Amino acid sequence: MPPKDLRDWLQQVEAMGELRSIEGAHWDLEIGALTGLAQRQTDGPALLFDDIPGYPRGYRVLTLPTRSPSRIALTLGLPTTYTINDIIQALREKVGEWMDRSKAFPPQQVESGPIFENVHQGTDVDLLKFPVPRWQEKDGGRYIGTGDVVVTRDPDSGAINLGVYRMMLHDRRSASLNIEPGKHGRLNLEKWHAKGQPCPVAVCLGQDPLLFRVAAMPVPLGVNEYCYTGAVRGEPVEVVNEPVTGLPVPADAEIVIAGWVHPGVEKLEGPFGEALGYYSTEAESEPVLEVEAVYHRNSPILLGSPMDRPPHENSFFAALMDSALLHNALVRAGVPDVKGVWSPEGMTRLILVVSIKQRYPGHARQAGLLLSQMCGGGGGRYVIVVDDDIDPTNVRDVLWALATRSDPEKGIEIVRRVLTTGLDPMMRRPVSREAYYKTQAVIEACKPFEWMHDFAEPISYSPELLERVQKRWPM
Repeated sequence: MPPKDLRDWLQQVEAMGELRSIEGAHWDLEIGALTGLAQRQTDGPALLFDDIPGYPRGYRVLTLPTRSPSRIALTLGLPTTYTINDIIQALREKVGEWMDRSKAFPPQQVESGPIFENVHQGTDVDLLKFPVPRWQEKDGGRYIGTGDVVVTRDPDSGAINLGVYRMMLHDRRSASLNIEPGKHGRLNLEKWHAKGQPCPVAVCLGQDPLLFRVAAMPVPLGVNEYCYTGAVRGEPVEVVNEPVTGLPVPADAEIVIAGWVHPGVEKLEGPFGEALGYYSTEAESEPVLEVEAVYHRNSPILLGSPMDRPPHENSFFAALMDSALLHNALVRAGVPDVKGVWSPEGMTRLILVVSIKQRYPGHARQAGLLLSQMCGGGGGRYVIVVDDDIDPTNVRDVLWALATRSDPEKGIEIVRRVLTTGLDPMMRRPVSREAYYKTQAVIEACKPFEWMHDFAEPISYSPELLERVQKRWPM
């Protein structure tokens, strides 16, 4: 079973030897820079910052909670010995099961919880009491919301939505919310404003990493993320009603802020480095959350999950989930003998690799073209199809196949005028929404089907030989 809350999770991560405590790093850039250095280690530790200059000891910042395969496995309730491919295969089997079971795990309403150990309302509200980092040198300000969970309600149906949206601190009682058009939280916001009413918002700023990751997943509209988290965990999430907005928040959250986003109240937000490793937008006017209440546990922990040049923590988890979902989608579309799909971390689906066992002429092209159109507006700039002897997660193997098995004249299909996103750095600034297009390349890096059995024999070592020599001379 996954850990129940962030503190339980921290204890288990520390016992695994994957937690590093750092004292004395400054909130202004130093926490961000140290996180950036550690981002580059796939198996690097989670970082827990304490004794931050200008703040009481015990007011902490946690970064990189899910940067390693073992911590992702722990968060999902899987064996911590699982490899990347093990996790992908487990996700392939479980994502549908979790979705099907989600309605059986509605959040459990409780009267109180640790989140109410400290309560501040009205003029007592001070967001600056937390060591909110300025992560990158060109960020527009201090970002209190990077590892957050934003809770909103549909004013018509009453459905609760949890999403992850960046949030820039302005002063003691306000912060800007950057929610892209079309996101569920934005739809709820617009519905409230269309009625001429302020939108109630509650934001968790430190919580179980599982809840954070589920809130960032593209679950279908109408699926309650609390229910989905409960299905993964195997028990309901305990929630309390936040007194100001009435929104349900985790009873064991570290920090919760709550208030209202009023129609027409906006402030400049950004720039902020995004998932592809660029500052894709300039400072723009965004809705403002006017905070009326702050709740936090004793010795609170702010969860930070900033972007960086890939690979970074967010890209690593997304790569595993995307790979599992896209593999399942190809199988459902009727493509036979799909051996693996990999969305390389940090590429946000812009590069996709699929491994197949070729069964008929055109099989590779079919798999590549279908996959290119399954990845939404932001992905699929390059789709590479490889044979089943190639591990799609191994970049060296993929490049070897690309160099030795692809024919640029016959093996590349160009697909034009495909939807992209405004965050795509290949979009010229300023971006017109009418021009959100990209071009895709589907590349066959497979042995030619017509004579694949006559293709040059690759160098290899038998598993028995490798096992025998490794026993004698461990490497």
